[in-house]
Amino acid sequence: MESILVHPTYFPSIVQMAAMVQSKKVVLEMDDNYQKQTYRSRAYIAHSNGILLLNIPIKHTKDGKKNKTKDVIIENSFPWQVQHWKSLESAYRTSPYFEFYEDDLKPIFFKPADSLIKFNLEAFDLICELLDLNIKYSFTTEYFKNPSQQNLRYLVNPKLKIDFKLDSYFQVLTKQHEFLPNLSILDLLFNEGPNAITYLEKQNLDDI
Repeated sequence: MESILVHPTYFPSIVQMAAMVQSKKVVLEMDDNYQKQTYRSRAYIAHSNGILLLNIPIKHTKDGKKNKTKDVIIENSFPWQVQHWKSLESAYRTSPYFEFYEDDLKPIFFKPADSLIKFNLEAFDLICELLDLNIKYSFTTEYFKNPSQQNLRYLVNPKLKIDFKLDSYFQVLTKQHEFLPNLSILDLLFNEGPNAITYLEKQNLDDI
């Protein structure tokens, strides 16, 4: 892919991560209105009972007006970051690469986070650093309904029932349930480690 337009998300889904890896240019949407129940503020991981949602709580406007995603503030009245980290520990402690990446990932869950967009970008940059990925990205300065880039903003919606036909890979909880596709990049990282790069590069994304 030449150039794609996507939303900054919370530890991106595997499909979105693969699209960014396979693109020559990535543009991040900064001028959209925030929408609830999307990957902007949530990620899905594999857990003993199946899929587990990790949701970042956000502060809603009192006047009911829509917020730009870049202006969204995280609600920190309860320790959601610690809860998310404990969930990751519970889900992936026995996975092949959790201990390998643990010390690098843990700090992001134990320092103040106010801006949703800044936190998502920090999480994305961290994943790129851990996988030694050089993904160059830029930001929009205006919202376009019909952008010049390949418009993959729809990937932010986890409710879309699309079969992306991703290859299966080792998941530590496979014995407890069948393979779970298109989870957070964290699932691929903890289960496949450095092999995640090859996996992302090999996925057939012709249908997106």
